[in-house]
Amino acid sequence: MGVYPEVKLAEAREKRDQARKLLTENIDPSMAKRASRRAAIFASENTFEAVAREWHEKFLSNWTEGHANRIITRLERDVFPWLGKQAIEAITAPELLHVLRRIEKRGAVDTAHRILQNCGQIFRYAIATARAQRDISADLRGALQPVKKQHLPTITDPREKVKAI
Repeated sequence: MGVYPEVKLAEAREKRDQARKLLTENIDPSMAKRASRRAAIFASENTFEAVAREWHEKFLSNWTEGHANRIITRLERDVFPWLGKQAIEAITAPELLHVLRRIEKRGAVDTAHRILQNCGQIFRYAIATARAQRDISADLRGALQPVKKQHLPTITDPREKVKAI
């Protein structure tokens, strides 16, 4: 139950009563304590941030250094502060949409689309590693503003290119 100065007598009695209640339900108190510790460890390893960093590390060798840095920086700046500590299984589509809308409001529509794409890859990785049941990012297709394409005029005369430079 604990050592005396740290655990007061009333707390020790309360813990004893809880242990007795578990025993009357045919549950071993020490096993229940171990199970709760395992559940806490499992929950900490399955946060969105932990899975995203694992996904990033896994695919790091496929990307250039600049691309990998852009991805992790986007996630650290725009997603982890709001969704990073949540269990990946518990995140809902409206929560992810709320994060993406924050990005849209500052005028970074293209970044919002890229983050949605990266989150989809992270959710699919979580499904493959048995940490999530479904990819909620698929529910958000069409929910973001479309990216405005900006066409640049073409140079039809090569001599004009030299003058422009």
